Amino acid sequence: MPSKPVSPLDLFAIDGLLSDEERAMRDVVRSYGARELRPHVADWFEAGTLPARDVARGLGGLGVLGMHLHGYGCAGTSALTYGLACMELEAVDSGLRSLVSVQGSLAMFAIWRYGSEEQKQTWLPRMAAGEAIGCFGLTEPDFGSNPAGMRTTAKREGEGWILNGTKMWITNGSIADVAVVWAGTEDGIRGFVVPTGTPGFSAPEIKKKLSLRASVTSELVLQDVRLPADAILPAAAGLSGPLGCLDEARFGIVFGALGAARDCLEAAIAYALDREVFDRPLAGFQLTQQKLADMALELGKGMLLALHLGRLKDAGALDPRQVSLGKLNNVREALAIARECRTILAANGITLEYPVLRHANNLESVLTYEGTSEIHSLVIGRALTGVSAFV
Repeated sequence: MPSKPVSPLDLFAIDGLLSDEERAMRDVVRSYGARELRPHVADWFEAGTLPARDVARGLGGLGVLGMHLHGYGCAGTSALTYGLACMELEAVDSGLRSLVSVQGSLAMFAIWRYGSEEQKQTWLPRMAAGEAIGCFGLTEPDFGSNPAGMRTTAKREGEGWILNGTKMWITNGSIADVAVVWAGTEDGIRGFVVPTGTPGFSAPEIKKKLSLRASVTSELVLQDVRLPADAILPAAAGLSGPLGCLDEARFGIVFGALGAARDCLEAAIAYALDREVFDRPLAGFQLTQQKLADMALELGKGMLLALHLGRLKDAGALDPRQVSLGKLNNVREALAIARECRTILAANGITLEYPVLRHANNLESVLTYEGTSEIHSLVIGRALTGVSAFV
């Protein structure tokens, strides 16, 4: 007689490693995603669109925008709880987690960590509620992995600044109310809070994407954008500012990618149990069970790593190199799981009736944003050898 199936993460007794509060918030986000987001996400992906303002207001009401920040209308949860929320959002679609990551861990975090009190009061409460949307302008058309080479400039003019340059692959860009833009000045790289209605600022949306289609991706164009003196982020000087923000976003990805992997694996298990091949369930073949077992192992190991990193972060002991470990491993394994699950679903796996190829396409972007796998490998290699191989 067949035994009752268990979910992949139940094999690792993950729930026993979480507090009641952590499980409760995870379940709230999972329920919200199933009710409000999952029924629409395949259509959004197919159409290459996202009703981002409506989604942001809903997520703001749920309390997940900037949820790991304290004060200014933010929920003030633990970092681990934020990671679990990212996992549940990316289980629906990476584009939704990207919206939350950019809003909370890039734009909001930059203002919260490096901004003036006036900047915080002006923007953070509205952003936490989803009433204002933010974006983060660091990457440029010719400078992704090497942000130090950026060509965007901010020059003093009188008491203010004039910004010129172009940013690329900016999530939320064309629907943002405020952009945190990094630019070179005579004193090095500095960050600026730029209301998107400022003359000279434009954000054309990038179309024809094959990945992250349920997400708004844009170019930022700054042509003689004039800003007052107090637009600068006073506590951010040099690359440490934007890199600190990226560490926050990468942490969410460590958890988020596992959500996509889990959703693929659960879909593959359900399909294998239902699909009959040669008069027996596909799940009853040894090769199928080998695939499922291997994927469950990688998912569970990735989850244990994520939880460990979350506990370290909440203890104030997380090293950025450890975030590179988590991002490199969990995204790489999540993408491998998505691809393997597609083989179990065979031709059905290429349709939007099932989530696996949608997740795989999304994870191709997650693999290279917030630091490519190659860059994170070099971070780890430098830690192991003490020798930099970046140049």
